[in-house]
Amino acid sequence: MGLDRHHLLSLHTVMEGLRQGLCEFSGPSRAALIYAQRESEPLRVVDPQNLLRGHEPRLREYFLDTGEWNAGLPRPEQVAYFDQHHSRRLGLAGIVSLGGRARSVDYQMWFTEQHPNLCSPGPTRRWLELALRQLATCLGNDDILTLDSVSNTLQEMAPHAVHDHIVDERAHALGPDTRLRVANILSTIIQISKTPEEGAWARGRLAFVEPSRLSRLHYLARLPKAERPRLDNGKHVRKMLQAVERTPRLLVSDGEHIIGMSAGDLPAGSLYALFNGRHGMLFLDGAPVCSFSDGAFQSTNRRPNLVTLEEALLEWPLDDEQRGTLFATISALVSVAGEQKYGCALILDPYTPLLTLSGHGLETPMPLDSEERLSLAAGLARVDGALHLSAARDQLCGFACLMDGPSFPGEDRSRGARYNSALRFTHSHPELIVVVVSSDRPVSVMRKGVDLSKPPVWPPVPTMLRPPPTLAEWLG
Repeated sequence: MGLDRHHLLSLHTVMEGLRQGLCEFSGPSRAALIYAQRESEPLRVVDPQNLLRGHEPRLREYFLDTGEWNAGLPRPEQVAYFDQHHSRRLGLAGIVSLGGRARSVDYQMWFTEQHPNLCSPGPTRRWLELALRQLATCLGNDDILTLDSVSNTLQEMAPHAVHDHIVDERAHALGPDTRLRVANILSTIIQISKTPEEGAWARGRLAFVEPSRLSRLHYLARLPKAERPRLDNGKHVRKMLQAVERTPRLLVSDGEHIIGMSAGDLPAGSLYALFNGRHGMLFLDGAPVCSFSDGAFQSTNRRPNLVTLEEALLEWPLDDEQRGTLFATISALVSVAGEQKYGCALILDPYTPLLTLSGHGLETPMPLDSEERLSLAAGLARVDGALHLSAARDQLCGFACLMDGPSFPGEDRSRGARYNSALRFTHSHPELIVVVVSSDRPVSVMRKGVDLSKPPVWPPVPTMLRPPPTLAEWLG
């Protein structure tokens, strides 16, 4: 059956709105869709940037060989609006997915990347849920004027996705009858994060506790009812937050007012925002939900992404204990550099004996087996030049080491001197790995003159989707 222009335009609009919104929330992201509009039609695949390539065996098993995708879903005529609760999870590595059924679309499953530094896949799933609903709405009527609003809604979904995830999780834990107004809480968090006090940005923890559970807190100080600041007065709340700045104490709210200051654990179903200057993190029952900075919510946990380093170390002749110890050391040094916002470079040397480098050596290599020595190594990383580390022994062998090498075509002139020096150095010494931390937080892992951490280049998204192939054709 041929697909009309409205059908293709609906697919393109929802796909692009979802992709662009997720790019803002999680960084560079792709999206894909497997769907069938009617029960009698074959499943089709919309994957303009090859997100699903490499997962063909599992897709064939789930959708074609076993019919597992259809198990548990109600008949289309039994669906009041849409149903995604009975759709079985596909379970693709590195992929967040959500499937469901609506009256106007027999089946659809949306996919996107599960980034290594994702706080929680929950908000992303709520985003996919909205894409599912919007596509069902678009294909259920022929009003082309609604498509622009559909795209804009999906692009600006971040606070709504975070809200829906929190509401769903709290309803599951406490039941639907809760009094915390999550939308007002999220608005207050963003307002406080953008409000400096005497030139300083907010620091400290602000907790939001279900009113019926406030009595379970261990209060250090409690405010009289008539004098409690309102939560929507962001300036006043920002001033109060100074009382818990750089301490384990919490400023406590019932969602409408500031109640007082407490210490210790929070009851189940509680939220708290950790403000850390220009950025912060939002937690639900102690688990991270998302981060926030520059007045927007983001999915990142703000930890350095060292997945490519972990993969590169698998190729070295190290046993599991050596590899784990070295990775923990590098993670600690990179985390300190990111938190304190200074650039540095770490040379990981697998040679025995070690490569001779120009720089400050140590009379005896320093084992990095204690917090004190790691702290000293982090301080030495501030000195111009690179740290020289023995990969097999987890020792610091030198600091302020020069990384030199001849120019070659793989350099990136848009990056700084430390970055390109590391590229040249690893091109001249292909067995080494160099980890480069920039002062503005990006982390690069270099080997053989290549930045292993560089995002892949994906095919551009066409301005208009072609009729999508059937799943059987796509699998070949």
